[in-house]
Amino acid sequence: MNLLVPTATDEGEFHGPSILEFFPQALLFEDTPFEINRIMLVRFVAVIALILVFWLGTRRMRVVPGRFQSLVEMGLDLVRVNIGEDLLGKKDAKRFLPILTTIFFMVLFMNFTGIIPGLNIAGTSVVGVPLVLAVVSYVTFIYAGIKKSPKNFFKNALFPAGVPWPVYFIVTPIEFISTFVIRPVTLTLRLLMNMVVGHLLLVLFFSATSFFLFTAGGWYSLLSVGSFAFGFAFTLLEILVAVLQAYVFALLTAVYIQLAVAEEH
Repeated sequence: MNLLVPTATDEGEFHGPSILEFFPQALLFEDTPFEINRIMLVRFVAVIALILVFWLGTRRMRVVPGRFQSLVEMGLDLVRVNIGEDLLGKKDAKRFLPILTTIFFMVLFMNFTGIIPGLNIAGTSVVGVPLVLAVVSYVTFIYAGIKKSPKNFFKNALFPAGVPWPVYFIVTPIEFISTFVIRPVTLTLRLLMNMVVGHLLLVLFFSATSFFLFTAGGWYSLLSVGSFAFGFAFTLLEILVAVLQAYVFALLTAVYIQLAVAEEH
């Protein structure tokens, strides 16, 4: 099932993309906890591709790396230096680098499936993956804080120093909601909504191109040039968004960890 097709009735009417496209029919194990649909298959493809890239890039490590090894090392250095060490310092960055690297590349590869012909939908465009990664980020943040200061982590997070005690009745609920509720929710929704909107826009422009060119016919075919141009432009934008969302997700995870291991905790 390819979502980037003209959506038109037999009467030649055009219908835009629907949110129902994110809930495709089951292909295997229908109505079971192991149900497999098209989006699950896309996620499997992304994970297999991720494993394959790192296996090929690291199976024969050389002091003077080849092009593919250099590309993989550049990606790893981006996470290690720009996200890890810049925020956490070398010691803590080394501790949490596996989590940060996994989050960055998992989000990146699953985002990229939204612009690959034949896949055409991001593995992160349905809430499951963004939610799981947000929970991983959240649990890592809590673990880092408790590991750093077992007795004072929650106290310092909910009862900031220097605040008059009556004000805690206002400050503490706000700190609880902002620190322990809003963070995982915003991590999930930021990634999810960007991928949903990006997919809907691409489907709209490319399906409109097919509709104008093959269904409407006549002078309407000229409109396909404009819709295709917009589709191509938004594809380039979606590539940028895919990279930025992976970077932001990993970066915010590192920020939360840095806050948890700060000296005041």
